This record gives sequence, structure tokens and C-alpha cells, in this order.
Amino acid sequence: MRTFYPKAQAKREFYLTVSEPHQLWVAEYGNPDGLPVVFLHGGPGSGCEDYHPRFFDPERYRIILFDQRGAGRSKPHASIENNTTPDLIVDLELLRLELKIERWIVFGGSWGSTLALAYAEQYPEKVMGMILRGVFLCRQRDIQWFYQDGASAIFPDYWQDYESFIPAAERSDMVKAYYQRLSGDDPEQQLEAAKRWSIWEGRTSTLKPKDSVIDHFGDAHTALSLARIECHYFMHDSYLEPDQLLRDADRLMDIPGAIVHGRYDVVCPIEQAYALHQRWTKAELIIAPSSGHSATEDEMVDALIRSTDRLADELA
Repeated sequence: MRTFYPKAQAKREFYLTVSEPHQLWVAEYGNPDGLPVVFLHGGPGSGCEDYHPRFFDPERYRIILFDQRGAGRSKPHASIENNTTPDLIVDLELLRLELKIERWIVFGGSWGSTLALAYAEQYPEKVMGMILRGVFLCRQRDIQWFYQDGASAIFPDYWQDYESFIPAAERSDMVKAYYQRLSGDDPEQQLEAAKRWSIWEGRTSTLKPKDSVIDHFGDAHTALSLARIECHYFMHDSYLEPDQLLRDADRLMDIPGAIVHGRYDVVCPIEQAYALHQRWTKAELIIAPSSGHSATEDEMVDALIRSTDRLADELA
């Protein structure tokens, strides 16, 4: 089974100024002359982690990480101002031009897969390949499944901790109820809401409990940006038209790639990956048979690294 490539220092870090008030943290790893790949983190709002460059062979890839608006090390932290899917697509193009890259590979997991699809469907000529993990189509039914009624039946004990923060009279629309608190003026209530929201996701992201994942989601810095930005997006239909990503998937037909999905993914059930594969037939669908949603599970790491190696072979 494949494991992560060795840990390495960034070759370059800088801030890219985009529309007010945002500055994006950017880092480059690997071979400056290698295949350019941009890594799109999840959430929206979670930010990049130290292991993210390690999915790629540093001898063969020029690895580009950046924290999306309001996430991770980008400034201002947890900001939802001028923070929409079209804004993030503009940011990707600004970053590509800043780095003088003609075409690149796009790698995205969870929300990162959403953004990867939205970007590639708008700019297919700029994408030479794509690898998606834990596909999230951001349809209303997908939001309802995880935040209202669905996953709650599989993890009723964890759901109770998430649900009990909201008064019973408001529980018919949990996203709206959380949004009111996450965008409110009470910092203590905002942080508590953020932790409840984020820990619910962390607890359900792996097939077997994994403390390191839960601790990451429960960290105050991560939880605040993740919960505020996710809830902001989901209150606004993720700034996508209904069923947009499947509707426009025919624009991906000339792009090679892979879809990697855990069989027991409760955050983003595998039906989403399967539906995408029916439309994006050039991609290989790889089902990790004993995995959930997290990219850190052993099967997922193995499948993703094998996919990045294969794509490097194909595009060499």
C-alpha cells in the first residue's frame, strides 16, 4: 500500500492580493519545472494542511497550495465578505496567471472537488487533468442529507451534540439556525456554534474514529473559518445554479482524471461520485472499499497517490 511522499519545505510562499479585503496565502513545493498541479482544499473554509503536498511526487510535480478566501493563513480570517464560488474561480485564474502557468492539473477533495468542477467547467482549456476525492455536488439534497436529515440516522449520538445547540423551535432548518449564530455579533456564541458544526463533520469523516481528524476540526481557528464559510455558502446554494455541476459535466469530456471515493462516505455519499462518473466518462472511478470521507484513511492515501502517479505517467 502506498504512503505519503516525504515531508518537504515549501520552495516559495507569498500572499496574492485579490478583491477586497482578501489576501490569499500561496505556497509552492516540488519541482519548479514539473507538471503544475493546484491543490484545492475542502470546506469551504478549512485551509491547507502539512500533508497536502505529500500526495504528489516532488520530482515530477510543481505543487501549488493556497488557502481560499477566509481560510487557513489567508487574510482576513473567517471572512465571508466577497466570498462566493465565482470569486474563488476568479482567484484560481489570477493565481494561474501570476505563476505563468498555461495549463495545470486540478486536485480537489470534498468542497475542493466542487470548486474543481466549477472551475474546469468554466475553463476546460486550462485544465490538463483532474483528480477528485469525496465528490461533493453541493445540491440542496446533499446539504439536507448531512445537515438536516440523513447522516443523523447513522450517527444519532454525534447528531445530538450538533442538534442540541439549537432550540427545538428552530430545528426544522438547521443551516439557517446555525447561520444566524455564526454570523451574529456574540463572539462566544459564534465560537461555540463553530465548534459544534465543525466537530460534527470531523466525527463523521472517517469510517473508524480518528482523534487527529476530530482534533483538527475542533481547533478554534479551523472551526471558526470552516463553520462560518460553509454555512455562508450553504445558505446561498453554494452560489451555483441547480444541478449545475452535473448539467455542465459534458465540458469535461476531453479531460483525463480520476474520481476517488470512500464506499462508506457519510459526509458525501458515494452516489454523488457515481452520478458524476456517468457524465464524466473519461475519468476512472476508484472506490475505496473500507473508507469514509477523509483523505487521511490508509486506502484513500494509497488510491490518491496511485492516481497522481498514473496521471503524471499519462501526461509526461
